[in-house]
Amino acid sequence: MADLEKLPVTIVTGFLGSGKTTLISQLMQNPQGKRLAVVVNEFGDVGVDGEILKGCAIPDCPAENVLELANGCICCTVADDFIPTIQALMALDPRPDHILIETSGLALPKPLLKAFDWPDIRSKITVDGVIALADAEAVATGRFAPDVERVNAQREADDSLDHETPLSEVFEDQIACADIVLLTKPDLAGPEGVAKAREVIAAEAPRPLPVVEVAEGAVDPRVILGLGAAAEDDMDARPSHHDEPHDHDHDDFESVVVDIPELSDPAELVTRIERLARERNILRVKGYGAVVGKPMRLLVQAVGARVRHQYDRPWGPGEARAGRLVVIAEHDDVDEGAIRAVLAPAAEAAE
Repeated sequence: MADLEKLPVTIVTGFLGSGKTTLISQLMQNPQGKRLAVVVNEFGDVGVDGEILKGCAIPDCPAENVLELANGCICCTVADDFIPTIQALMALDPRPDHILIETSGLALPKPLLKAFDWPDIRSKITVDGVIALADAEAVATGRFAPDVERVNAQREADDSLDHETPLSEVFEDQIACADIVLLTKPDLAGPEGVAKAREVIAAEAPRPLPVVEVAEGAVDPRVILGLGAAAEDDMDARPSHHDEPHDHDHDDFESVVVDIPELSDPAELVTRIERLARERNILRVKGYGAVVGKPMRLLVQAVGARVRHQYDRPWGPGEARAGRLVVIAEHDDVDEGAIRAVLAPAAEAAE
């Protein structure tokens, strides 16, 4: 099969809560005639992002074209999960014109690129481009660790600690692997924050990269699809902290799943999540809940203490009206009992 006939794949990477799912849902709604398929790699065992995207399904990207991999990092489960998933999408009739892969917010993109060198798929697909999303406000303020002051104090106390924290390494590897960077939530950062974020990205990028400001995932598909980067053949130009044998360790991070009964007031849940971020250095909370008297499901997305919630779809007939949240933090900050103690009262208020 000639290179021009290879099925293009776009990898969408980015820090926790940077807006990857929002971007992909926008692309699904505006595919410009392309038949899309989506692979979602979740961290944790609740398919929140997959559920959101399936809710955006249209004829050019029906729900059956959205597949989830929730059993761990794609690049750690290549033979068991990733290759069969790609093969299943390629076997669809009609076959997709383009595949989008949404990585976990904790993922390193370069090991995933190496997966495209597998003989079973190398001759049939190509990585059209790697799109890195970066939260403008978070980048501008340097919040790549839950507690920057604590990390800096530790470095000052021990001269031997010159390595980056896991979160900063994730960010740097994502930028280094990218073909284009989308700077999200520019309205929250303001002009000065956006300018600072651009400076940080330029300093981390191993080569000049286009940086595009994007609000609510709205970007012309022509800007990010059809790049023709063939990134799987260009890995030497994409340096990584982990260029030695595959050594990235997802034990740096841990997730806790919390089931939540019906809520009487969404504001109470928001308050609890904000408290969790302040007191427990929680990086990310995402999931959904049920609110007494409301026929719609409440979708919850939080990055640190920034919480967003909205009603996304009606509860289905016979569907249990109960909520579930995934809480993600660095390993040393995870105290499951304390997390449940903070979130549980939000549920108990409805009992």
